[in-house]
Amino acid sequence: MKDQDITERIIAMAIKIHSRFGPGLLETAYRKMLFSLLVNDGWIVEEEKNLSIQFDGILIEQGYRIDLLVDNKVVVEVKSVEDLRRVHYNQIMTYLRVGNYRTGLLINFNVLSLKHGLRRVSNDRMLENKNKI
Repeated sequence: MKDQDITERIIAMAIKIHSRFGPGLLETAYRKMLFSLLVNDGWIVEEEKNLSIQFDGILIEQGYRIDLLVDNKVVVEVKSVEDLRRVHYNQIMTYLRVGNYRTGLLINFNVLSLKHGLRRVSNDRMLENKNKI
């Protein structure tokens, strides 16, 4: 299945959650609900997946933790913040680069309309490297 199809399904489920509860819950609650909906829909989902980092022979076992990894393809970072900031975008881009994933969703549930809290991101470096092969 294509990454775009997966992200569209994730977004539909996020909208379902947001329509029911709106803004104001903790990030953990939104993440758990999204995880449950995805699993119940038949997706393979890892919650709070550890992401190791290697640098100059040094292994950092639990350097980062991805909120949700769907179908081993799409990284989902769930937020419940006043505004998405550059640091949130940098965070998901780091997960994509370090984990060698192509597509991510940054979802901020703390908005009146979820369309204002959705960002689809891609690992351009990975796309460039795949095109060279």
